[in-house]
Amino acid sequence: MPSIAQNGSRNTTQSRKQKPVLKFSNQPRSAADVIARREIIKRQRESLPIASVKERLVQEVKNHDILIIVGETGSGKTTQLPQVKSVNDHVIVNNKKASNSITNENGKGAECTTLLKQCQRKFPPLKLIIMSASLDARLFSEYFGGARAVHVEGRQHHVDVFYTLHAETDYVDAALITIFQIHLEEGPGDILVFLTGQEEIEGVERLVQEQLQKLPEERKKLLTVPIFSSLPSEKQMRVFMPAPAGYRKVILATNIAETSVTIPGIKFVIDPGFVKALGRAGREGPGKCFRLYPRVNLRSLRIQRKPEIKRCNLSNVILQLKALGIDDIIGFDFLEKPSRAAIQKSLEQLFLLGALTDDCKLSDPVGHQMARLPLDPIYSKALILASQFNCLEEMLIAVSMLSVESIFYNPREKSAEAKTAKKCFASPDGDHLTLINVYRAADELLQKRRMELSTEKNEKNIKGKNEKIVRKWCKENFINSRSLKHACDIHSQIRGHVEQMGLPISSCGDDTLQFRRCLAASFFLNAALKQPEGTYRALASGQVVQIHPTSVLHQSKLECVIFDELVQTRLKFCW
Repeated sequence: MPSIAQNGSRNTTQSRKQKPVLKFSNQPRSAADVIARREIIKRQRESLPIASVKERLVQEVKNHDILIIVGETGSGKTTQLPQVKSVNDHVIVNNKKASNSITNENGKGAECTTLLKQCQRKFPPLKLIIMSASLDARLFSEYFGGARAVHVEGRQHHVDVFYTLHAETDYVDAALITIFQIHLEEGPGDILVFLTGQEEIEGVERLVQEQLQKLPEERKKLLTVPIFSSLPSEKQMRVFMPAPAGYRKVILATNIAETSVTIPGIKFVIDPGFVKALGRAGREGPGKCFRLYPRVNLRSLRIQRKPEIKRCNLSNVILQLKALGIDDIIGFDFLEKPSRAAIQKSLEQLFLLGALTDDCKLSDPVGHQMARLPLDPIYSKALILASQFNCLEEMLIAVSMLSVESIFYNPREKSAEAKTAKKCFASPDGDHLTLINVYRAADELLQKRRMELSTEKNEKNIKGKNEKIVRKWCKENFINSRSLKHACDIHSQIRGHVEQMGLPISSCGDDTLQFRRCLAASFFLNAALKQPEGTYRALASGQVVQIHPTSVLHQSKLECVIFDELVQTRLKFCW
């Protein structure tokens, strides 16, 4: 059992309270009902911390063209400030995660402040309000030339923070031990455990179930509830359901539970110290946080967190800057400036894709066309080329499906069934065509349903019935219905863009060779050649990779493959 030492405590903030449950009927509400409802909303607003500083904030907005508001989680800034009449005509940037994007490194903010003043001459009421729960107000203030920063307190609840006395060699094992330490020794309250991904979550869930079998019957009342991004939405909702009477709920989550979501009933949090992205979580009351590392390690963890702009591919950012007429990317003012090597690498990628000319200007028409599409530049180039290869209809689907979280859901307990279901859609020509098969199968189902419901006049009823049948179909075929719906929305949006650009939308039909040729012409930077020992070598980077086990080409021995992304675990995989 890991040794836990209480090394300190802190105050943390609470997110919005759970909304009151409203009962609806088809009878019109009386005037008294309307007045009562307004009174409830008024009391809720007045109870928010931001209400006490409302007049001050309004005055600050009037007095300053640029205002930075750091409001703790649950303060009410997101819901209340945009409703204030005096700020309705202003630009409000509500930065929930405080991600550093296109900002200034040297702190002077000359370009942005000048640009804002130019806009003010054209649009006199224009003001800029930046809001977040976690941004570094000093950095943003310096960037915008000494802009005014205001802090708004949120609801406070005491949280006791515990650290291990020594570093744990196996944080998964330490998390498992701590789960049972809390379950057996602490009072009522649910547990939230942060883990890094689906595989780890399912592994811990299995271990918890195994350990529960060793406990006396009265101690077995522990319910495990996983939540990760590829989990179907109906299963994700289980985290919000209260545990049965007498049971304690343990939620095994990725950082999906770190955002604005507040999960009722959580009293204990287990933090192994491993995260994929920075986030935050709302609190409903006091509790305990068990950190599976010594207190001395905390500072080093914070130092290691890099802003996203220093970790992500910059190609799309640079493409948009070029489209705005900003050509000096190396000299551009960033709040957290990416490395020169990262900028040059992205410029090189854009040049190879044909988006830039020899003098680093946007090419015409390809560069300007790519800048109009809100996609990764490789996807944008794929769509542009697809119109020439007469397979734009297929590429639109492929790009939409690649732009969302995992389409296939593969639960550990039904792995064999999930693999069988996937084979129904699998194409011997690769994962891109497999995704197209999934999309078209769902679309055909909807078209059939529309024919069956053609006599139905109530559009709400039609939509509800269609959504229900698609969710059922997705469940039967181990497909993430939320991801599929998101892909459909993206498809609709991107199709609108390419139609406005005048690109001809046609289908290659059964001639998948045309589609694969288009993939090769677009994704040539993501090509890998088979090596004598059976691995693959990525041509652009020289990295030795393997085809991911979830790929339909996993057992294939193809001479050359085009992949969408590289994933590194213990090994490097292409997919």
